[in-house]
Amino acid sequence: MLTLLLAACASHGPERAPRAGADPAHRYEPLDGPPNVPFDVDAIPEPVPREEPLARYGNHSPYEVLGKRYRVLPRGAGYRERGIASWYGTKFHGRLTSTREPYDMYQFTAAHKTLPLPSYARVTRIDNGRSVVVRINDRGPFVDDRLIDLSYAAAVKLGIHGSGTAPVEVQVLHADDGLATRRVSHPSKPPSVLRSRGDVLVQVAAFGTRANAYAYRKRLRQAGFDEIRIYTARTRAGQVWRVRIGPLADRAQADAIRVRLRSGGFGEPRILEGP
Repeated sequence: MLTLLLAACASHGPERAPRAGADPAHRYEPLDGPPNVPFDVDAIPEPVPREEPLARYGNHSPYEVLGKRYRVLPRGAGYRERGIASWYGTKFHGRLTSTREPYDMYQFTAAHKTLPLPSYARVTRIDNGRSVVVRINDRGPFVDDRLIDLSYAAAVKLGIHGSGTAPVEVQVLHADDGLATRRVSHPSKPPSVLRSRGDVLVQVAAFGTRANAYAYRKRLRQAGFDEIRIYTARTRAGQVWRVRIGPLADRAQADAIRVRLRSGGFGEPRILEGP
């Protein structure tokens, strides 16, 4: 039986629902919370919907939590629903989601009770119109009447991190929904033209601390580089923060950026290709 990581958020911060089979005397784990290091949510890239196979884990159906049975939808096409969104943060950062992927509170992800894993959805806050695209890779929330549990970054994007919950609309997206391109912008520059996205990345550097990675990204921005992303991963030596540029349209574009990086004194960047 799949062990689920389940999520729910209280007004003062999120709590997690118990795993299946947990002792009823301990219904909730300790309070969750936000990170104590500020970050620039506008610099985090929204995931681009793409076709993915169903995850090996997290799609068991039906499943039962707190005495209630849930059935995973066979497909997410046409799904649109309104409800309450909550969020989860530091307590679960780096822990496995229902799909067995590490939860990264600095990426736009979410948990949902019945959508197939993974799914992509646009979450729109009803009372202020803000929206964000998320990749759903976890199960939950299972407290009260909540519809979706957002990563901390997604909650910040919608302005939910302070209040804890807010009314939202969730609409499932697919690869052919016209989101393969997105508008690239920079706080100090006018919006640029639509840029196609490919599978090529340029890795500029890697750091053992988040602060150094974000400081390096700031240097790159000041040097005129865009599309800078920070990826986190766990290694035998500990957590690592990788600073990359992309995704880029093709190898030629990556080579041109690598030349600029070398001439700008940013060392010897590495080109990464793949899905």
